[in-house]
Amino acid sequence: MSIGRAWFFLLVAAGLAAATDARAQTYPSRSIRMIVPFTPGSPVDVMGRLIADHLSGRLGQPVVIDNRPGAGTTLGTKAAAAAEPDGYTLLFNSSSIVVAPAMYKNLDYDPLKSFTPVANVAFSDWVMVVPPSLPARSVQDFVAYAKANPGKLNFGFGQGTAPQLVGEWLKVKTGIDIASVPYKGGAQAVTDMLGGRIHLNIGTTATLLPLVKDGKLRAIAVWGEKRYPDLPEVPTMIESGFPGISLGFWVGLLAPAGTPAPIVERLNGEINAILSTPAMKASMGKLGLEPRPGSPQQFSAFLADELPKWAEIVRVAGVKVE
Repeated sequence: MSIGRAWFFLLVAAGLAAATDARAQTYPSRSIRMIVPFTPGSPVDVMGRLIADHLSGRLGQPVVIDNRPGAGTTLGTKAAAAAEPDGYTLLFNSSSIVVAPAMYKNLDYDPLKSFTPVANVAFSDWVMVVPPSLPARSVQDFVAYAKANPGKLNFGFGQGTAPQLVGEWLKVKTGIDIASVPYKGGAQAVTDMLGGRIHLNIGTTATLLPLVKDGKLRAIAVWGEKRYPDLPEVPTMIESGFPGISLGFWVGLLAPAGTPAPIVERLNGEINAILSTPAMKASMGKLGLEPRPGSPQQFSAFLADELPKWAEIVRVAGVKVE
């Protein structure tokens, strides 16, 4: 390469870097779209709206929620992956982003390569519930009842979500015969459980705890490392005879791959600041969620650690979607 051509490419690179810096310094200059690949009213949607509301105030621009449910959250996630990496389209997602690669044969995006992790936001335990009419007060009770009544019980879940996988994993591990009933969103499965059509559901404490407290559902296990403080009488899955099983619900913010680092750092700093405010802590506490502030690099490492874990659960559960 000639010296003249080398200088030309250096000038072009410098110009691109300067343009990127200028965009980052003026960011944001217009509204931001936050894609949430879940139904309105779901735990991910509720938390996304809380973050969007606080983020709008801190950034001085509207952060607008764009619900894109469907195909196990892959429709909305794909739309975010294909968006311009300029910081004006973000993705608020859960463990579904690392579940999908193991479940879907022909996925159009890669959870690590197609996105830039921005911030881990919140964590919560999953809780497993049954209707009070069912004579089961523990996982062992439920398994025994299901085996005594093969094919008579229904397991309801949001299609393509982590609760679907852990429920199917449980069915394989225990050898119980329960019909699997997919829904567009997990909240619809809960509604049908209250109506007597679903007999097993796994969801967040944010969704299920109020119903448990009201006596409308019965909690038989939590999936965390230790008992949930608001359900001290409910054993963990580990205590219920499943050693090593500790899983939970989490949500985080991502951006399309190639989003400028200064914009990612700005968003990360704002999210962490929001998570430390008394108002946000109080709001999250009511939802049974725990703030999880951290760096983009920590969130990236967390995602990389989650992928093989869910791949193994999918392998055991045998769940595949074409």
